[in-house]
Amino acid sequence: MAQANTGDEVQVHYTGKLEDGTKFDESEEEPLSFTIGENRVIPGFEEAVTGMEPGDEKTVEVEPEQAYGEHREDMVMEMDHDQIPDEVEPEVGQQLQLRLENGQTVPVLITALGEDSVTIDANHPLAGRTLIFDIEVIDVAEGSSSPDGGGGGEGGNIVTP
Repeated sequence: MAQANTGDEVQVHYTGKLEDGTKFDESEEEPLSFTIGENRVIPGFEEAVTGMEPGDEKTVEVEPEQAYGEHREDMVMEMDHDQIPDEVEPEVGQQLQLRLENGQTVPVLITALGEDSVTIDANHPLAGRTLIFDIEVIDVAEGSSSPDGGGGGEGGNIVTP
């Protein structure tokens, strides 16, 4: 059996929980598929899967630094109520999209309402949290280890003049 390493595509079933046991995510019927080293999952999850083989199961704790980072106070801001569009009736817990000066939008969560102000938080909802994952590796497909990434021969990624 192949151990999961950088460049390998892995399929896993997982359940993500908080320290109090609250489930925040799971793979359900379809396994999660990703290539190790492509940064498509949080670093702590990728690190936990590395070295596992099909059929292996384990539970890991992932600290905030290896997940969504620490909760940053500089990403919590208070804004005037009149900056909220008229058609939106703000409520604590409501998610909105904040448009930045460069045109990009980021999700924010309303965390408090004042008489004339709204407090929003642009941190990821799981920032600052230790995450616990139950992981089962379903499959490991070994990636190419050749320098051209295509296994050599006809149709590789090297182009000659």
